[in-house]
Amino acid sequence: MFVLANSNTSAWGTYGMLFWIVAMFALIYFMMIRPQKKEQRRKAQMLSEIANGDTILTTSGFYGIVIDISEDTIIVEFGNNKNCRIPMQKEAIAQVEKPEVE
Repeated sequence: MFVLANSNTSAWGTYGMLFWIVAMFALIYFMMIRPQKKEQRRKAQMLSEIANGDTILTTSGFYGIVIDISEDTIIVEFGNNKNCRIPMQKEAIAQVEKPEVE
């Protein structure tokens, strides 16, 4: 009788441990991996919708206006003198602001 009761507890302990391991992986997925993939999709869509004349904010904190776009680089105009044009990688863009249409 004691052996039978002990074996049932042992089996439940194994399944219980397996349940907690699966629950931890599910928690890690929903708390870390899924939001990261969602952010990657959002940024990829933002970068694909960049057009000439858009105002951008770079990851280093500079605001500029997009002058030319190629496959993986853009040329951005910084400052008011219209003389500072710098090629940048698209990945260095943190935010895009579309010009307002009046």
